[in-house]
Amino acid sequence: MPGIPFNREGLRITSCRLLAASVLVLLFPAVSAAQLSPGPLSRAHQSLNGVTQCTSCHTLRIGSAELKCQDCHTEIAQRLGQKRGLHATLVKNPSDSKECASCHSEHNGVDFNLIHWEVPLDKFDHRQTGYTLEGKHAGVSCEKCHAPAHIRPAERSSIKVRDLTKTWLGLTPDCVTCHQDPHAGRLGPACTQCHNFSDWKAASGFDHSKTRYPLTGLHAQVACEKCHTTSGPQGTAKLTGLAFGSCKDCHQDPHRGSFPQTCESCHTTSGWRSVRMPASFDHSKTDFPLLGKHAAVGCAECHTGSDFKKPLAHAECMDCHKPDPHRGQFREHAGGVECASCHTVETFKPSTFGVKEHDASPYPLLGKHADVACAECHTPAGAATKYKIAFGRCLDCHTDDHRGQFVAAPYLNRCESCHGFEGYRPAKFSLADHQKARFTLEGAHLAVPCMDCHRATVLAGVSTAKFHFAEQTCTACHNDPHGGKFQATMDRVRADGTRAGCQACHNLQTWRDAGGFDHSTTEFPLTGAHRSVACSSCHLPSSAAGGSREVSFRSAPTICAECHQDPHGGQFAATGAQTACASCHITTRWIPSTFDHEKNSTFSLAGAHQSVPCASCHELRRDVGSKSVLFYKPTPKACADCHADQRFASR
Repeated sequence: MPGIPFNREGLRITSCRLLAASVLVLLFPAVSAAQLSPGPLSRAHQSLNGVTQCTSCHTLRIGSAELKCQDCHTEIAQRLGQKRGLHATLVKNPSDSKECASCHSEHNGVDFNLIHWEVPLDKFDHRQTGYTLEGKHAGVSCEKCHAPAHIRPAERSSIKVRDLTKTWLGLTPDCVTCHQDPHAGRLGPACTQCHNFSDWKAASGFDHSKTRYPLTGLHAQVACEKCHTTSGPQGTAKLTGLAFGSCKDCHQDPHRGSFPQTCESCHTTSGWRSVRMPASFDHSKTDFPLLGKHAAVGCAECHTGSDFKKPLAHAECMDCHKPDPHRGQFREHAGGVECASCHTVETFKPSTFGVKEHDASPYPLLGKHADVACAECHTPAGAATKYKIAFGRCLDCHTDDHRGQFVAAPYLNRCESCHGFEGYRPAKFSLADHQKARFTLEGAHLAVPCMDCHRATVLAGVSTAKFHFAEQTCTACHNDPHGGKFQATMDRVRADGTRAGCQACHNLQTWRDAGGFDHSTTEFPLTGAHRSVACSSCHLPSSAAGGSREVSFRSAPTICAECHQDPHGGQFAATGAQTACASCHITTRWIPSTFDHEKNSTFSLAGAHQSVPCASCHELRRDVGSKSVLFYKPTPKACADCHADQRFASR
C-alpha cells in the first residue's frame, strides 16, 4: 500500500490480520459493528447504519480516513465551488474533507441535531452569507425571504431537503427573487443600477443624463411619474417612447400662438419666468431699459397675462412695487415716497441712506452712533419695520443699566449727564461732580478706584453697579476690625448731628493715624513718655501672626511691671506682689527717681550723706541670677561698713 513500507514478513502479517478481521465480522456481526463504529448515526443518516455502509461516507485507507460528505450533499459542494453562500465563508479549505465534521459531527446518536446555531436567528450576521442586509432589508424577518416560493426551479432539484420550509438554500441575490419587476424586464435584471435598499421610488442611481433627453434646470426637480405616467392594470410606468422633441409635447403655449418662434428662443429650463431675450429684441431700445436687478425679472412679472402689447406705467417705482413696504412712513420725506431716493435698481438692500443722509434728519448720528448698524435701531420686521422711532431720550433705545438708581432729581435718568456719544465708558462723572454728591471724597478716598465702592450687586434681578447707598458710614464699606468693641464711641453724635463712626478715632487721610482717640478718657491716661509710645507696643494681638482684628484694647496692662522688666531684680517687690514702680518713678522720666530717702528708708541722708552719689553706696553687682543690678537691699548702715578703720589710724 502507498505510504507504508512492506517486506515479505510484513505483508504476510498484514494479510493475516485483515483475514482475521473479516472472519470476525462474518461470525460476530453485532460485536464487530460495535467495535468498528464510534457510535450510532443521527436520524438523517439512519439508512447508512451498519459496517457495510462505512464506505458510503468514509474512504478507507491507511492513516487518517477521508469523508465523502460532498459526494451526497452536492448542493453544498456546488456553492463551495462557486464560492458563494454561508459555507463558502466558513470553510477555509474546501478540499479538506474534515471541514464538514468541524460543524456537523456524526455518530452522536439518533437524536443528535446535525445542524445547530450558536446564536439566535435574529442575531445572525448575514454578512457571512455573502449578502449584507442593508436599508429596509435589515428589518425583514428571515422567513420573509427564505420561503419556498422564492426558490428558483433550477435550485429546487439540487436541494436535498424535501420540506423546503426547513432550508435556507435556494435564494439568489437578484432583486426579482423576492420582488416583482414593475418594468416587466424592459430595463434588465440589475435593479440596483437605479434603485437602492432604502427607498425604491427615489431611483437615485439612475443617470438621466445618459439618456436621449438629459434633465437640465428645473426639469431635474420634476417627479419621475410626472412624465413617466402609469398605464395598464398593473400600473406600469411608461419609460420609453415619450415625445420630447418640442416644449409643446408637454407644456401648453401660454402665448396662444402670438410668437412664431420656439419656446426655447426666449425661455430656458432654469425657469419659465427667467426669459432669455431673443437677439431680435432689445429692451434697452424701449422707454424702460432693464438695468440692475430688473434684467433678471421674468417678463410675466410685468407683462401679466403674457400681454406684451399692453402699455405699462413705470415712471415711479411705486407703479410696480406695491404695496409700499414702509407703509407710508416716508410720505413727508423731501423726495416723497419715491424709492429711488434710498434704493437703486442694483439691489434693494443695503439702502443708500447712510450717515450723511441721517445727519439731515431730526436725529444726526454722532460719535459711536455712526457705527451702529441700521438694524440695531430699526429692528427688521419686514413690512412692519419702523423707521420713525422715538429718540428724545437715551432710554428710548437703551436699557437702563443702573436699574432706576438715577430716576429721581437731579438726573431724571438723563444718561447724557454722565455719558457721551463717544463711548459709554469711561463716564464723564468727575471728582468735581462727586463733590456735589451726598458723599464728598476726602483724604484717601480721592485715590480709591470707582468700582471699589460701586461694586456690582443684584438690582431688579440683574447684576449692576450700585451707586446709591442708604448708609454712608465707614462700616457700610469697611469691616469693623474691632468687632464692635467701640460701638458706644462710634455711636456718639457730633456737633453737626451726624454719627461719629470710625472717625471718632481715625481720619480720612490714613487708617493707622488714630489721633482722634482721646486716651485720657480711658482708665489709663497717657502721660509723660507714654505719649510717644506706639499703640501696638501695649495693645498686642492675641497671636504671633495676628493683625489688628485680634487686638484687645480693653485688656491692655495698666501696671508698670506688666510692660516693663524690673531692673532691680525684685528688691522692692513685696511678698507675693509685683514691684510698685510708681512709688519711685514717674512717666516723665525714669532717672532720677522720686525716691525720698528720708521717708521711704530707714537710713537718713542727713549731713554729708546728702551729697554722696547713690552709686557710692548702691553698687552694681551680679547678684540676681546672671544679671547685674544695682544693689539696694540690704544696704550697710554702720559707718564701718562703708568707712574703713585705716582712715583714722594716722590721727
